[in-house]
Amino acid sequence: MKKLSDIGTIKEILGRHGFTFSKSLGQNFLINPSVCPRMAEMSGADSGVGVIEVGPGIGVLTCELCRRAEKVVAVELDKRLLPVLDETLAEFDNVKVVNADVLELDLNRLISEEFPGMEVVVCANLPYYITSPVIMKLLEDGLPVKAITVMVQKEAAQRICAPVGTRESGAVTVAVNYYAEPRLLFSVSAGSFMPAPKVDSAVIRLDIRSTPPVDAPPEKFFRAVKAAFSQRRKVIANSLAAGLGVDKASALDILEKAGVSASARAEKLSLADFAAIAEQL
Repeated sequence: MKKLSDIGTIKEILGRHGFTFSKSLGQNFLINPSVCPRMAEMSGADSGVGVIEVGPGIGVLTCELCRRAEKVVAVELDKRLLPVLDETLAEFDNVKVVNADVLELDLNRLISEEFPGMEVVVCANLPYYITSPVIMKLLEDGLPVKAITVMVQKEAAQRICAPVGTRESGAVTVAVNYYAEPRLLFSVSAGSFMPAPKVDSAVIRLDIRSTPPVDAPPEKFFRAVKAAFSQRRKVIANSLAAGLGVDKASALDILEKAGVSASARAEKLSLADFAAIAEQL
């Protein structure tokens, strides 16, 4: 197989299959030859390891995962890419392409059927428009996976990996930290893609925690987080009242019992603070 990171090769293959890029699906294919090998290596793909890939595109990252992992299952929504992937992945016998929407897929069932007895990781170049929904589904579904390595918009990567309690943090930062330990691996310039997006990207890895870092029921914890960040520019007393649909006096009572300053802003709260608020709900 010719190099799939070569622009000429990509255009020739896609042209032969009559494929055109879909803006609505956020399709940007990698053409930087150094990115995918590095990403696959850092994802934990190895012998004895099963990999779930989301949105393989034409299979540039998929090929690198197949060279390292025991088995790869690539979930692709766009059925127009299936014949393309049949061609680009023809040399590998350890890959399966599933035509489905990952947000609607039973991933626990997929893992039990496709990766029995294997350690499992997720690796994907995610379309910008579904970054948060996909990441949260992967985390909330309680999958038996070791780590999730994804390429996302750089700004999103920085927010996800920001320390909880800092100005750069947000609701997604807190949510991700409840389930995993995030870290930013490396940046990827816009010119590494075809067509080139308007912003740079970054690769992050989320190492799944065996247990949450705080003792709080998930439902109450995330209710507190969502309410606190509902009006992030306001002090926590106001945003909590608005987010929970209660009067300010009730919000102040919750915060006092939780030991959280009513004048603080959500971005300054720690995981323990959110857990303390959750306990009062």
